[in-house]
Amino acid sequence: MANTTSSSASKAKAMSLHIGLNAVSPAAYGGWSGELAACEFDAKDMTAIATSRGMKSTLLLTKKGTRAHALAAMRKAAKQLRKGDFFFLTYSGHGGQVPDVTGEEADKKDETWCLYDGQLIDDELYFELSRFAAGVRILVLSDSCHSGTVTRAMPPQLDGILSTGRSKMMPLAVGIRTYREHQKFYDDLQRDVAEVAGKASVPDPDSMLAQIAVSPRLTAIAKQFKPAVILISGCQDNQTSLDGDHNGAFTEQLLKVWNHGDYRGNYAKFHAAIKAGLPASQTPNLFTLGAAARFARQQPFNV
Repeated sequence: MANTTSSSASKAKAMSLHIGLNAVSPAAYGGWSGELAACEFDAKDMTAIATSRGMKSTLLLTKKGTRAHALAAMRKAAKQLRKGDFFFLTYSGHGGQVPDVTGEEADKKDETWCLYDGQLIDDELYFELSRFAAGVRILVLSDSCHSGTVTRAMPPQLDGILSTGRSKMMPLAVGIRTYREHQKFYDDLQRDVAEVAGKASVPDPDSMLAQIAVSPRLTAIAKQFKPAVILISGCQDNQTSLDGDHNGAFTEQLLKVWNHGDYRGNYAKFHAAIKAGLPASQTPNLFTLGAAARFARQQPFNV
């Protein structure tokens, strides 16, 4: 009995959150509903992987994919997980941008996830992740536009993957109108995060595999960042991710490489294999926050 208790106590706990939006609320986006086709499929497929690996999962589809629901799920996981535990977060939907009012973005834009009732700014996301305890491993997969550091367009023909040409990028005019109509809300969000996080010096990058980029700006946002985070995104910050009929191009390629769990490489090799199956116009990014070198050498989705 004692051995059983010891084994149970040492087993890592794992939770996951999967968000997939095939549309957004026009009331929050200046009358734009942003219909997509494959994002709910993406979220369901990621949930299936999480469940197969023994994770306790939360699935938020379209109208359930609100700011409040997403933030509540992240905060619940942050309270429950401890050193050695695992949190898996995925997003599939439109990516957007809002003007940076706190001065930390070189391009003067903050990247966003377009949740159903409003955008989640990258500053907010990484501050929420900084709430996790030291030693928690966090994997984030983002199949959306501008997702190089957190965020879909007219695609080339990719062996039948895509036929519709649907874009996962919020149109520029919609982004401008949305920001104009809700400017105080988005400006206040950025200022609140900056005020709570405080001014943080940028720590030395985690010296790990050469092809993994570390984002000093996002590390600075998350003061005293303690968990180990790996983000694999659908594209670079200046690119768009492609939407398809059954999966987004990034998610479809990821599922192909994963091959129902037969994949045996580490995260860097996993990223490289996904990248090899996509066109130059969509180059998946991989970067880390915190001391993630050991995490990056593990097999994907390893609890």
